[in-house]
Amino acid sequence: MTVAKAAPAARSDEEVPAQLWRMAGVLLLGAVLGGLDATIVNVGIDAIAGELGSPLSTIQWVSTGYLLAVSLVMPISGWASERFGAKRMWLVSVALFVGGSALCGIAWSAPALVAFRVLQGIGGGMMQPIGQSMVAQAAGSKIGRVMGVTSIPVMLAPVVGPILGGAIVQSLDWRWMFLINLPIGLIALWLAVRVLPSEPGTASGNRLDAVGLLLLSPGLATVVYGFTAAGASGGFSSMWTVVPLAAGVVLLFGYGVHALQGRVAPLIDLRLFARRGFAAATGNSFLLGASLYSSMLLIPLYYQQVQHVGPLAAGLLLAPQALGTAITTFAAGRLSDRIGPRPLVLAGILVALAGTVSFTQLAAQPPGWLLTASLLLRGIGMGMTMAPGMAAVYRSVQRHEVPRAASALNVLNRIGGSLGTALLVVVLQGSAAPEPAAAFGDTFWWAFGITALSLIPAFLLPAAKKEPK
Repeated sequence: MTVAKAAPAARSDEEVPAQLWRMAGVLLLGAVLGGLDATIVNVGIDAIAGELGSPLSTIQWVSTGYLLAVSLVMPISGWASERFGAKRMWLVSVALFVGGSALCGIAWSAPALVAFRVLQGIGGGMMQPIGQSMVAQAAGSKIGRVMGVTSIPVMLAPVVGPILGGAIVQSLDWRWMFLINLPIGLIALWLAVRVLPSEPGTASGNRLDAVGLLLLSPGLATVVYGFTAAGASGGFSSMWTVVPLAAGVVLLFGYGVHALQGRVAPLIDLRLFARRGFAAATGNSFLLGASLYSSMLLIPLYYQQVQHVGPLAAGLLLAPQALGTAITTFAAGRLSDRIGPRPLVLAGILVALAGTVSFTQLAAQPPGWLLTASLLLRGIGMGMTMAPGMAAVYRSVQRHEVPRAASALNVLNRIGGSLGTALLVVVLQGSAAPEPAAAFGDTFWWAFGITALSLIPAFLLPAAKKEPK
């Protein structure tokens, strides 16, 4: 890979080249599109079902189909960027995403909309890992600082998604939830052609691990589907949950055996997990993904079902968490370049835990200002963990390993989010608490526990800065 040569070396320890910021800014547009689209549709499901005349059980596949498509293509993003060139594959992924968005905006039936969402997910699943790997390779020793800036919009996008979606459904038409991607995507494509460095890829000597693809991608997709089905059905006992999860585990185990044989370069190199820094950072990302995405479902649900606010208001009530994230992410990225990730990630987890405590006491009806302050605190904590954690992943691998490391990081984060969301939905629906507020409070203890578990891999992160190889 030659992307790292695209950005000239920094002229001082404090300076990041302007060319690198421009490159990161362009790639960030794709990540923001993917992050927004993962949550913007959720608040419009009822409106879509009403206009297309389909039951919610069918329209739910608008979200599920997108998630499955993302899970299917994420594992091949590293190989594809190596084989065909990162710039070329990023342009293809954005073009697929924009084309799928346009088709979703004109969908005439529920099956057509689901099919177009799958196309959109194929593009969305490759945008983020390919973009991350390009930035990581170009940033070099400035990886923490650059990730600190580029992580802010990525972390804000899932929060802004429900707000934007609620505003669109309330004021316009649900189709604009998809059509809004067109101008942003087209601008991203135009800028990428001009700004991103070109590279030829490795047309020879980089054979696709076809057996690994047949095991890994379906394995991930069936696991994600199983977790999604568990959340929808309220338990893990249904055949539609047990069978996909069992099949997924078998396929993933088969991939593990195959990948460790080493006959072909694997899509995700499991030997990377033998490195303490990589294993700790990706494990931390898995658990924090479970905590973040599950809480992003629980908090709006609480405001809607217990406080009886509308979807737009529920989205706006998440703004303090987004503000907290924006406050600390940039500073945490800069500090991680100087002092290493461990102290920052540990401190961030503790702050996030402190911000979760009041939500475990919902049965006592804490005042609104306390919940708002707690969300701000949670955001501050999450902002302290994400950029240093991602930087730790990329510092633990050699430059030519970055694309496949990015695939592994994003896959684990996605599975963590699916698992955490399903688990907390099942706990919420199975709660024996007499009142809804108490049920939510009991469920938040599980979110608290998942966040606390992330302290274990955080303790294994490097204590001091380690330069990328």
